Amino acid sequence: MQTSDIIFKRHRFPPQIVAHAVWLYLRFNLSLREVEEMLLERGIDVSYETVRRWIAKFGPQITRNLRR
Repeated sequence: MQTSDIIFKRHRFPPQIVAHAVWLYLRFNLSLREVEEMLLERGIDVSYETVRRWIAKFGPQITRNLRR
């Protein structure tokens, strides 16, 4: 997954975390709350609503990168 092509400016979390959350949702067809729980297990406290916003904003770009 190429995160260098995507602009993650002004976000609280590092680009790798944002991309990983979106990737989990898209790749494994998880619910937003399941992604939230998986990140929490790794010590990353983020709400499912934040994950939803990331998917809306970065999902199309990450999907294009996954299909390459």
